[in-house]
Amino acid sequence: MKNKINNYLSLVKFSHTIFAMPFALIGFFLGLHFFRNSYPTNQLIIKFFLVILCMVFARSAAMAFNRYLDRKYDEQNPRTAIREIPKGIITERNALVFVIFNCIAFIICTYFINSICLFLSPVALFVVLFYSYTKRFTALCHLVLGLGLSLAPIGAYLAVTGKFNLLPVLFSFTVLFWVSGFDIMYALQDEAFDKANNLYSIPAVLGKTKALGISILLHVFSAACVVAAGVYGNFGWIYWMGVCFFILLLVYQHTLVTPNNLSKVNLAFFTTNGIASVIFCIFVLLDLFLIK
Repeated sequence: MKNKINNYLSLVKFSHTIFAMPFALIGFFLGLHFFRNSYPTNQLIIKFFLVILCMVFARSAAMAFNRYLDRKYDEQNPRTAIREIPKGIITERNALVFVIFNCIAFIICTYFINSICLFLSPVALFVVLFYSYTKRFTALCHLVLGLGLSLAPIGAYLAVTGKFNLLPVLFSFTVLFWVSGFDIMYALQDEAFDKANNLYSIPAVLGKTKALGISILLHVFSAACVVAAGVYGNFGWIYWMGVCFFILLLVYQHTLVTPNNLSKVNLAFFTTNGIASVIFCIFVLLDLFLIK
């Protein structure tokens, strides 16, 4: 049983939840900060765990569906041939059942949060599942992935408040450009394979050098959004320390990867970005509850 659970966690790269989860926490606690007297403590605790579950279920559905849909390509790509479906560790049928289970579980969780989250749940699922098709017809697939993860702060804020607000939207744009930028860097590894198999990605269409340039530009946009959020939200000095760390780590990852040296792509992709999101989240929450 333990091995089966580990196989499914590996299928969906559960450890990569670290990218969007901190921004979901930012959205949730922003809502809590501005509406802290609206709910009893026990209701907020329940909402908090429901938001976490929504993140887990939505992301698991998206990743498993991506693995299911790309299984034939994964078999042919030496980098991905070791994944669970190509190796037969998880069957195609079981992967699809897993996707359906997570989609249903996600919608059930939104039902218990509030009506607006339930109403928007099919939209969120469409975005995160649709990403898996995009590499077949557009090089903008990286932006669609970024859009899917960018729903985290808005969704978590809506879970608490039931209302839209510009501040979580600015954090969502931060995620959109940040994720899109580092996904382009990750896609550099498959430039040749994507070209050979008529798959679309920015590295495959424009080449490594231009792709890295676009990745840098997207990270500049991400940095601008996090600065704009700080100004609009009138955050204090702790927040701005977090901004400095976040931007420094954006810059650092671009020193690790060059068109002729992709040996540190995984360090830039997972380690650096994982640290960036966690540290930034900590500073935002400290600012919210110690200063504001």
